[in-house]
Amino acid sequence: MKTSQPGPRAARSTAATQASAQPSPPSAAPPSDAVVRARAEALIARMTPEEKAGQITQYFDFLTAQDEAKRVSTEVAAGRAGSLLFVADPVEINRLQRIAVEQTRLGIPLLFGYDLIHGFRTILPVPLAMAASWDPDLVERAQAVAAAEARAVGLHWAFAPMVDIARDPRWGRMIEGAGEDPYLGAAMAAAQVRGFQGPYLGSPDRVIAGPKHFAGYGAALGGRDYDEVNLSDNELWNVYLPPFKAAVDAGAGNIMTAYMGLNGVPATGNHWLLTDVLRKAWGFAGFVVTDAGAAASLQTHGVARDLADAGVKALSAGVDMEMAPPFGEAAFKTLPGALAAGRITTPQLDDAVRRVLEAKIRLGLFEQPYVDVARASEVLADPAHRAVARQAAERSAVLLRNEGALLPLDPHALRRIAVLGPLADAARETVGPWVFQQDDSETVTVLAGIRARLGDAVRIDTTPGVSIPARQFSSIFEGPEHARAPRIAVDDDAEIERAVNYARGADVAIVVLGEAQIMIGENASRSSLDLPGRQQQLLDAVLATATPTVVLLMSARPLDLRGSAPQALMTIWYPGSQGGAAVAGLLFGDVAPGGKLPFNWPRNIGQLPLPYARLNSHQPSSAEQRYWNEPNTPLYAFGYGLSYSSFSYAKLHIDRQKITPAERMSVSVELTNTGRRVADEVAQLYIHQRYGASARPVRELKGFQRVTLAPGETRTLRFTLGPEHLRYWTASARAFVHDDSVFDVFVGGDSSASLSASFEVCKA
Repeated sequence: MKTSQPGPRAARSTAATQASAQPSPPSAAPPSDAVVRARAEALIARMTPEEKAGQITQYFDFLTAQDEAKRVSTEVAAGRAGSLLFVADPVEINRLQRIAVEQTRLGIPLLFGYDLIHGFRTILPVPLAMAASWDPDLVERAQAVAAAEARAVGLHWAFAPMVDIARDPRWGRMIEGAGEDPYLGAAMAAAQVRGFQGPYLGSPDRVIAGPKHFAGYGAALGGRDYDEVNLSDNELWNVYLPPFKAAVDAGAGNIMTAYMGLNGVPATGNHWLLTDVLRKAWGFAGFVVTDAGAAASLQTHGVARDLADAGVKALSAGVDMEMAPPFGEAAFKTLPGALAAGRITTPQLDDAVRRVLEAKIRLGLFEQPYVDVARASEVLADPAHRAVARQAAERSAVLLRNEGALLPLDPHALRRIAVLGPLADAARETVGPWVFQQDDSETVTVLAGIRARLGDAVRIDTTPGVSIPARQFSSIFEGPEHARAPRIAVDDDAEIERAVNYARGADVAIVVLGEAQIMIGENASRSSLDLPGRQQQLLDAVLATATPTVVLLMSARPLDLRGSAPQALMTIWYPGSQGGAAVAGLLFGDVAPGGKLPFNWPRNIGQLPLPYARLNSHQPSSAEQRYWNEPNTPLYAFGYGLSYSSFSYAKLHIDRQKITPAERMSVSVELTNTGRRVADEVAQLYIHQRYGASARPVRELKGFQRVTLAPGETRTLRFTLGPEHLRYWTASARAFVHDDSVFDVFVGGDSSASLSASFEVCKA
């Protein structure tokens, strides 16, 4: 079926039915750019302005809201919708697709998008946790699982990865990103794009990657979601844009705009950002979509006088598709009127339509618009997907304390343990936010994982100990999936006493604390990093028993334990469907933790923001004493994470002492496992430029490798430094530069690495 060519509706219907019954195999190679462009142009030539506006308009489809679902079906049947989101039932996707393909004049299939943040049916650790693995290959494999499950049910497009840099952990959406560092963020952005899309856009069992939110969204004032962002050009070019550039270079087919104003200009109406930077400077050839309602909200920002003006300004800035407001009016519906009034041009409108149509053509939707429902069930049940999820959870956990080598626990030496805390057996919380299609019965909680690992040989006493307070506010995303979430309501006083009694009688207490999943994510910023509710009181009461205690933190923020110091502390994030199985393996030594922090962990909220890559300022020797009451240092440094083994770094060698800005050099170091067990280490390389056109950070990550070493094994690791690592954007030249300078190199297990060497860059 080729709907780009004229033909009667009956012929299209027959071809569509055959395609549904006997889906053709995906093409082994992508179509040429010329073929794709010709097919898109042929369709555009036949389209009315109203049909063009429809193709670049995306609607929410809430099946739970019957009036909205009816409206969406009507818009699709009239050819006024090109894309839908929040539809995940393959039967419903086929129904809506048949309306578009068989009942509209041109038979253009719909593009279905979804918030595929960290899995579909198989839930992976949250993205911040995946970044803590420092393992791009694992991240790529994990997002390929998510893509396969999504594509199997008829979804084509992920509103992910989120690649916003986050340096203020009060901001709830830091959970969706890779933390505070642009180099690590860029590596994770590229890996996720490759995982979602495969080797090319339209690869079998893959979806379009949609990096978001372009750009600067993570720097909202006070960490308050949706609030304005004011970034210097230095920060924007050197910190916040590199992950987006990496995603574009990796081939991302879509970019999503941000809600907020960037330096006074809303991102969704920012021509410099969307056209001058994204299209002209970076050569992005995909399509740009707004975040939900962001075009219409140009009115809220005070830059558009009405809905029609908002549509014109968004399109003129470089937006290709509007994600219309849920339950609201679409700004792009007004574009035909704007065209007639001369406020936009036909080439402007056609450019946006062409980019959307080209994406549909590359995905093969014209040849195979429908879902094989039986195959979808098989894909969703694939046990190999659960294996990837478990490995991802194992490799993401970060061990922060392990006094007296309490971990790993020896199951043969235990008679009785206490598993305590409100998150120990909470399936919905274990998978985290931004999850809509999970099977709670399939989720392995921490308690379930421990029980399965120990069997009947060890007595397990358990209680939640305290309740977690319900969230005060809600959003449109808190639908039925949140209604299913357990709201643990207990008598805190009685349960704390019970927990203390269990801890006193146990060989070890395992306390699972943190935040309920709806306390973090979109529209879920917090003004405190304290444990919610009375969890701190529970922790202190358990520690007072003197029973050896392991604290597992289930969150995606650096929480403040108010000075409490359990013997062992591990952040397990929101570990996903197989989280409990992974955590049990870590606790009992089946695997060794090797994750590293993707952010500085502050001592308290008053230090924020506290990036490791800060600039030297006046009196740098006293930088750690800026506050009179405590050190201005992190509690745990960026890149930090313990292991069940130990490692040493030696023989740092630079192959050239002097290079030109265009040359490359090799850095090598010997890494030795000095412990008694097989374990992973993440070797990290940092640089510091001593002088130049602008002040440079005291340290910048420019390389890392996660390696597995046997006891006593030594391996020589090699890193390459080239022009892309040494250049930076400076306000003095309004451009990227390579300075003549001396550079220090540091290699070690976190950002405080002490092993160092230096080299010189000079043009002559």
